[in-house]
Amino acid sequence: MSFRPSPDLSEFLARVREFVDSRLIPAEAQFLEPRFDYRSMLNEFRAEVKSKGWWAPHLSQEHGGMGLSLMNFARVSEELGRTPLGHHAFHSHAPDVGNTAILNEYGSADKKSEIIEPLLDGSIHSCFAMTEPDSAGSNPLLLRTKARREGDDYVLDGHKWFTTAADGAAFAIVMAVSEPEADSPYARASMLIVPTDTRGYELVRNVPVMGEPHHGYFSHGDVRLSQCRVPARNLLGATGAGFLIAQQRLGPGRIHHCMRWIGICERAFELMCERAATREIAPGKVLGSRQLVQGWIADSRAEIDAARLLVLNTAEAIDEDGVAESRIAISEI
Repeated sequence: MSFRPSPDLSEFLARVREFVDSRLIPAEAQFLEPRFDYRSMLNEFRAEVKSKGWWAPHLSQEHGGMGLSLMNFARVSEELGRTPLGHHAFHSHAPDVGNTAILNEYGSADKKSEIIEPLLDGSIHSCFAMTEPDSAGSNPLLLRTKARREGDDYVLDGHKWFTTAADGAAFAIVMAVSEPEADSPYARASMLIVPTDTRGYELVRNVPVMGEPHHGYFSHGDVRLSQCRVPARNLLGATGAGFLIAQQRLGPGRIHHCMRWIGICERAFELMCERAATREIAPGKVLGSRQLVQGWIADSRAEIDAARLLVLNTAEAIDEDGVAESRIAISEI
């Protein structure tokens, strides 16, 4: 077991860091303005990323990405996580990163040109609707949204929220109970593609998070489905396979999220060290000269490094053994 990146990967990571530091981080102040329309700025960054051949590092080359292993993408994800713009500029952000994976695996052939190709090239974005306000999101067995079969269609009724990026999304992947009488509670739910212009689909509002409703990619929507009818071909995978698909989607997704957070931690650590080294508390005395502050810095360094090793170990396990065999490690991170 060695978590040292290869020379080629090390060079690539250095170039990604330089791009993040020189192009993305300076744009954050503008991006954080509440009413700023970030789309044109993001498209400019995306054009640069595409020109460098860095687009969608998590995707296979067959699907227009760089084809990095989960382990190598985890390293990239840490660098991108140092700014809120990083994953969006490289087209490896949630929920599109997970939706793309399951669409490639389970989407029907007729969906390729309709939604998969535009999603891959970044001309549209999607959302993922599973969490509901009336039941604990930690237990998807309690899902109340229904999808009943009527001829060649499914009709959906239910209420979702914290639907990330629902604002402006071209379609949602909705998890709903389609087989309420199934013997196993894990075989009750299915996933369906629901275009957001479908009659009966309503984005009620963007749910405030820490006081801000945000918009576009950075929104979390309150969504209602009322007699929302979609063709049966919009089903992903087999009927009742929603839990299986969710686990395949969320396993690697845990790596993405954890490494992004480690990138955030590294950024915060840099800011803390800079503050400790420059903030005077008395003439000629800075915060970093205090033993208490030095202890905080040392503890933070050890905790971040330990977390990184744990996540990289899990990424390696997924690459080598698959999601199912790595489920305990995935839960642990």
